[in-house]
Amino acid sequence: MRYGLFIASLVSISVSAWAELKLEGGNHVDVKPKPEDETITVEFRFKNTGEKPVTVMSLESGCSCLSASLDKAVYAPGEIGTGKAEFKVGSFVGMHEKILNITTDLPSQQPWAVPFHLDVPEVVSIEPKNVQWWLGEAPSPKTITVKVTGADPMNITQITSTRETVQFAWKTVTPGREYQVTVTPKSTADIVIGALKIETDSKVPKYARQLAFFSIVRQPESRSDEPTAGKTAAP
Repeated sequence: MRYGLFIASLVSISVSAWAELKLEGGNHVDVKPKPEDETITVEFRFKNTGEKPVTVMSLESGCSCLSASLDKAVYAPGEIGTGKAEFKVGSFVGMHEKILNITTDLPSQQPWAVPFHLDVPEVVSIEPKNVQWWLGEAPSPKTITVKVTGADPMNITQITSTRETVQFAWKTVTPGREYQVTVTPKSTADIVIGALKIETDSKVPKYARQLAFFSIVRQPESRSDEPTAGKTAAP
């Protein structure tokens, strides 16, 4: 008798759990803005693959850059729903994953995580993004390369530094496409953290100003318990 009740309970649990929202066309939603886009809205479709209605209780995102809405709240078995997600692209570059959590009335699906793959094309490449010297190191010049990788050329019009203790100069390698910025500290006697503001003639506001960084920092001390090169630990 108990065995029969146990089987009946399992059947009841499996039936009650057999309702689920699933994305149509893959396991994530691709978001591909244009370089000039400040925001982008994408539509995604999903289906109730179970045998009972599903009620959506709430939508939550861990990033303020993502907001979303659905066409309705309740989806019948087999019904296809449509959602819209809006992204604030801002300064994002490259591939980013953002998650939309959809809470439903299903105990087996709390919440439903919908991944969005945001792929923002790179328009300006700055390498390295930060040049660094150790305290007391020789103040030798270091070079930052700025490359315009987007479809439209972009010229550097001005560079300013947030610190007067660091000198810089820049030259054109390929007009509209590549530039070299040489950064030299006047001294490395003090800790310094600053930035170069690189202004361009881009008509897209977010590309009109780029940032590169420089720093003079204290060199990390080696741990006393780490073996020193060339020395053998005492037995």
